[in-house]
Amino acid sequence: MSKVKITLVRSLSGRPGIQRKTVAALGFKKTNHSIEKELNPAVSGMIDTVRHLLKVETI
Repeated sequence: MSKVKITLVRSLSGRPGIQRKTVAALGFKKTNHSIEKELNPAVSGMIDTVRHLLKVETI
């Protein structure tokens, strides 16, 4: 599997609860926080759910 660098670039203000929970499950604490994850089907699905809030880069 490949690794991806994910950055939360949009705020969670006014977002539905499912999107807030998905962002928290990915491990984000605040806006402009970056994390690295192994890309697997579960992580890929979470990224697709909140793609409009994230910036995703392949490592």
